Amino acid sequence: MNADKNFVVGVFDNEEVLLDGIGKVRTNGLKIHDVFSPFPVHGIDDALGLKKSRLPKAAFLFGLTGTSLALTMQIWMLGYDWPMIIGGKNYASLPPFIPVTFELTVLLSALGMVATFMIISDLKPYRWPRQFDVRSTDDKHVMAIDLALNGGKSKEEISRILKDAGASEVNEKNFE
Repeated sequence: MNADKNFVVGVFDNEEVLLDGIGKVRTNGLKIHDVFSPFPVHGIDDALGLKKSRLPKAAFLFGLTGTSLALTMQIWMLGYDWPMIIGGKNYASLPPFIPVTFELTVLLSALGMVATFMIISDLKPYRWPRQFDVRSTDDKHVMAIDLALNGGKSKEEISRILKDAGASEVNEKNFE
């Protein structure tokens, strides 16, 4: 059986039942592929055992790059390449550089975070996203379990565990 192709999908009606169900599914030894929800659910990251995101560190590094680039660019352009005295101030003065430095810091930080998120999440413009259940964008919470990554447990056993965890319905989803 190919990994990332065959899934058992549990549909939950309520976020409290979903959070409780995640704990029950994990205690039964199943590995959850992903959980989809129409709105943010408080505590779901802890329930799934996800590590804290390193995206803020990337944002800081991209912002630091933007700050360095802006200051280097302005000091070089207005200090050495084409020195100018603007408003009676020295041409290598720092206060006039602050607005451009701020804007370039924010721009590079935002663009860098978007690019990093898209690369990490494997979001490509030519790739169609997988949708495990259409109702996950309206009012249902969906838990997807990959059959190949769960130690040879059968579909029936996984379906029973999902039903016991509080799923209102359990479906099978195949991606080819």
